[in-house]
Amino acid sequence: MNKYYFKGDKMNFVVKTFSELSVDELYEILKSREEIFLLEQHIVCQDLDDIDRKSIHCFFIDNNRVIAYLRAFESGEDSVTVGRVLTLEHRKGLGSKLMEKSIEEIKKRFKNKRICVHAQKQAVTFYEKMGFLVVSDEYLEEGVIHLTMEKYV
Repeated sequence: MNKYYFKGDKMNFVVKTFSELSVDELYEILKSREEIFLLEQHIVCQDLDDIDRKSIHCFFIDNNRVIAYLRAFESGEDSVTVGRVLTLEHRKGLGSKLMEKSIEEIKKRFKNKRICVHAQKQAVTFYEKMGFLVVSDEYLEEGVIHLTMEKYV
């Protein structure tokens, strides 16, 4: 089983494929995604889109609760797409820690040169700080303005 832990501040960093996730981990991931995207941001979409099955799932877990999460999957010959990025606690540096650790893992697992993210407009500055560059005009995705961003690794 490919499981990686990062100890720091009482929380563990975990990376697993879909088939490696326990039922409890999957439940907590889905609960956190619903809390942020549906309840907080009011985004109504088909969250369970089968992409989870081909993704790696990177998350911080604290006291059995997924507090930060993203998924990453190959989306082309030379690219990996990162999506469903969330933190339950905002503006505390957790998102940066999640991205840093996840990018390290993506580089190990995928060997791709480019990481793409469909960033909500309000998150563009965060991704720019992580080294991503805007490569598209604004567009609507699930009723929210997004921009495609890329980072070469």
